[in-house]
Amino acid sequence: MQPILASFFASISELKKNPIALLNQANGEVVAILNHNHPMAYLVPAEQYEQLMERLEDYELGEIVTVRQSEKAHAIEVELDDL
Repeated sequence: MQPILASFFASISELKKNPIALLNQANGEVVAILNHNHPMAYLVPAEQYEQLMERLEDYELGEIVTVRQSEKAHAIEVELDDL
């Protein structure tokens, strides 16, 4: 069985009936939307989604730094005045 990665969950039918009430009941927590007891989607509050996107961007920037650090041996040194 696929794990449900949220402490609050609801069926698609419940979501269709009253999405605002569902979000209010979740009180800012992630809501797993289930279809036949399997997670089909997750509703993530906007603030949490924004934080997640920032973390993902930071991770990707870290990966770029790691790659560029490994290329340092091939770099050409220049002085700022030369630019």
